[in-house]
Amino acid sequence: MPFLSFYTQHFHISFFIRRNLHFVFIFFLHEFEYILRMNENPKDVRVRFAPSPTGHLHIGGVRTALFNYLYARQRSGSFCLRIEDTDKARSTKANMQEILDALAWLGLSPDEKPFIQSEHLQNHLLAAEKLLHNGQAYRCFCTKATLDAEKKAAEAAHRPYRYSGRCRNLSEAQIREKREAGLPYTLRFRVPEGTTRFKDMVYKDISVNNAEIDDFILIRSDGSPVYQLSVVVDDIRMGITHVIRGEDHLSNTPKQILLYLALGEKVPRFAHLPLILAADGKRLSKRHGASSVDEFREMGFLPEGLLNGLALLGWGDNMPKPVFSRDALIEKFSLNRVNKKAAVFDLRKLEWVNGQHLSKTDASMIWKHVRPLWEKAGWIGKNYPDTEGIRRVALLKSRMRLLKDFVRYGAWLFEDPADYEPEALDKHSQAPDLPEHLDKLLDAFRECDPFTAETAETCLRNAAEQRNISAATLIHPLRLAVTGFSVSPDIFTVCEMLGKENVCRRLETLIRTLSRM
Repeated sequence: MPFLSFYTQHFHISFFIRRNLHFVFIFFLHEFEYILRMNENPKDVRVRFAPSPTGHLHIGGVRTALFNYLYARQRSGSFCLRIEDTDKARSTKANMQEILDALAWLGLSPDEKPFIQSEHLQNHLLAAEKLLHNGQAYRCFCTKATLDAEKKAAEAAHRPYRYSGRCRNLSEAQIREKREAGLPYTLRFRVPEGTTRFKDMVYKDISVNNAEIDDFILIRSDGSPVYQLSVVVDDIRMGITHVIRGEDHLSNTPKQILLYLALGEKVPRFAHLPLILAADGKRLSKRHGASSVDEFREMGFLPEGLLNGLALLGWGDNMPKPVFSRDALIEKFSLNRVNKKAAVFDLRKLEWVNGQHLSKTDASMIWKHVRPLWEKAGWIGKNYPDTEGIRRVALLKSRMRLLKDFVRYGAWLFEDPADYEPEALDKHSQAPDLPEHLDKLLDAFRECDPFTAETAETCLRNAAEQRNISAATLIHPLRLAVTGFSVSPDIFTVCEMLGKENVCRRLETLIRTLSRM
């Protein structure tokens, strides 16, 4: 039944039915109150991405940010950012700025000013005070030694450890005595009896017996709030309607739902995303290669290519056409399609997707990224004409997968090949009398005027016909001579771009190489 989609059950229903119909009415009225607190279909969707500035922005975090962004855009909602910087020892302003810069580069900047968690600690403490006042939290004076002894006893008995609740029912006199003695204490949430149920937008129906949930700590003995309390209070203040986050937070959700209800607030919808694993089945980390946004940017990914590739992880894995523009992702994205199974990261597929975006992107846009790479390589100067750069990028882009490929495979645009692709040299040097055939082609090129793609092709085909060989016998070695590779853009277009002098010189170099073999 719909009203059972989520609630914390304190009593067995059948007991009320048998004993007192009046209490049955009260129970369902209480149940209806829970329904009113739920954000089943809020009109104004508000989602958030909540990274901690304790290191680089991980690619898994970017996938979470992307799914939040797509969900918000699809429903004309708000995409918010919360910086969870309460880990004072590890959080830095530099890391925070890196997160903001990375999101801006990806086109995932928040719609509002970032919410900085450390600026709202007082609200967390006030919420804890409210729970304490209402009897939904209590002071715990257990020492570390006491808790460690409980844990060891649980291990010895081969049972999971849960806090014993020894401070749960201290009298006011006992509490006053301990406080007057100056004993430190934590604040624990008083977990109610019953069951906590909710409908996750990915994992569907979840049910947890509250007996399996510890009376968890809300405020540490040093007076600082813990994650469980802070995240709930912050989401309430930010008006978050949907919490879309990693599967590793699934176990936190029942505790947080109990806190929403105890504070008398609406419970947001939850969606937990599958983790991203490396090929070895372990969580993706730096030891598997690139794992942060900056590293992928340095590798030469376009923002659109990286986002498209990440969208496929756990959502579009089996899409027949996996290449999407940003607008198409917004249109097609659905949490209903998100898999429960962990997504396996495939760098080669990600590179392929990025290559598709390079191929579809206007050369003038790509040139903005390529120009500094070619300047750094020393091939062009500050006065190099944009028109020529765009023309060369347009020639290459359909065969590139990463921006750095414009350097790796584009050097022949500026320099004679230092060597030749070994397999290609072996394969295309087997034709009998090949040096003589290429000499004939060289003579034809020297006489070719004007030297265009069309005239160069005509010269080659005429030379092949005169030598009674196929045109391919000359085309493949010509490509090798000019680029050093077995694959290139249309070789005659390349010849026109490089000019007769460069082409003839490179052809001479290959002929000498073949003659020595």
